[in-house]
Amino acid sequence: MLDVRFREKFQDALAVVISEQERAGLDIVSHGDFFCDEDFAGRSWHHYPLQRWAGVEGDHLQSAETRSDWLKYPPGTLLNEIYTAWRWPRVVDKIDYRPLHYPKIYRMCQAKTRKPFKFGTVCSQVMGLFLDIHTPRYKDKREVLWDMAEVMNKELLALRDAGCQCIQTEEPCVHFLANTLGKEHADVKFAIELLNRELQGLDDVEIWIHTCWGNPNMQRVMEDTSYAASIELYLENCKGDVWTVEMKDRNFKDIELFEPFKSDLKKKLAIGVVSHRSLQVERPEEVADSIRRALKYIPPERLIATSDCGFGRQGCNREIAFWKASAIAQGCNIVRRELGLEETYIPAADPALQTDIVPTD
Repeated sequence: MLDVRFREKFQDALAVVISEQERAGLDIVSHGDFFCDEDFAGRSWHHYPLQRWAGVEGDHLQSAETRSDWLKYPPGTLLNEIYTAWRWPRVVDKIDYRPLHYPKIYRMCQAKTRKPFKFGTVCSQVMGLFLDIHTPRYKDKREVLWDMAEVMNKELLALRDAGCQCIQTEEPCVHFLANTLGKEHADVKFAIELLNRELQGLDDVEIWIHTCWGNPNMQRVMEDTSYAASIELYLENCKGDVWTVEMKDRNFKDIELFEPFKSDLKKKLAIGVVSHRSLQVERPEEVADSIRRALKYIPPERLIATSDCGFGRQGCNREIAFWKASAIAQGCNIVRRELGLEETYIPAADPALQTDIVPTD
C-alpha cells in the first residue's frame, strides 16, 4: 500500500464495488474479493493466504498421486484445464502466522459505507486439498490442516478486534466429505473439529458458513450434490450463526430437509435464490417465487436470500453480476410487501434514476 498509484486504484476499486452493491439494494455489502489477484478460474481465492503464511513456498503442479480425487477430470474438459493449470506452494516448514491484512481491508471497506459489512475469506481446510508435504515437521495432512486452522483463527480474531461484526468462512469441506464418505466417517468429524477450531473465540460476532458445490470459472465440481448427510452436522455440530446453502442452481434439491428443524432452527439459513453458474439474470418475480418456496420450510425470521455463490471467479461479467444482485433485493421486496414488512430502498429500481428514461410524449 506504499505504491501511490496502487493505493489510489485499490481504494477506488473498493469504493466502486461497495457503492454498486448499495445501488443494487443489498442489505449487507462485502469487499468483492478485490484483494485477490485475477488468476485463471479464481485460483487466488484459495491462494491468497498461502502466498503470505510462513511454511509454504514455491509454485508447483500437484502430482497425480497426491491430487485429491475431487480434482481429477479427463483431458478435454474445462475442469481438467483448470486443475492442471493451477500451481500451488508446497509445505516446506511449520505453517505459521503472517498477517493477511484483513483488518486493514475491513477498515478501508467499512469506511465507505454505513451498511452492515460482511468480510468473507476462504476456509483454511479447503486449501489443504492442494498442498503437498515436503518437510519432516508434519507426519500427515491432518497436522497441516490443524496448524492452518489455528493460523486462520488468529487472523479472524484480529479482524474481529478491528471492529468487523460479520465474518464469513467459505467452503469448509463437511458437505463434500459427508456426501462422499458418510456423516460418521472420521474425516467428516475431523473437518468439523477443524472448522470449530478456526472459529474459536468468535462467539461475539456473527459468523456465516458459506457452502456450495464449486465455482472455478462458474463450474460445478461434482454432480452428486446432496446436503442430506451434512444438514444436521452444519446446523447442530458446527459453530456459526448463518449457514449459506446453494439452492437455485440445484433446483432447490434438499430444501424439504429443513422442515424437521423448522421449530427449533439453531442457525439462520441463507438460501441461494440466484445462480452463480448461469448468465441468465433471474427476474425479481422468479426470486420471489424461490423465497416463497423456501418459506414453506424455513421461518421468515430465520431466512436470508442470497446468491448460490460469488460471481468473481471468472466467467460472469460485471453487469450480469450487478443485475443478479439487484434481483435478490427486488425479489425480497416483493415478499416483504406480501408479509407486511418494511421494504428496502433500491436505487437501481427507482423509476426516476434509470440511466435512460423514455419520454411520455
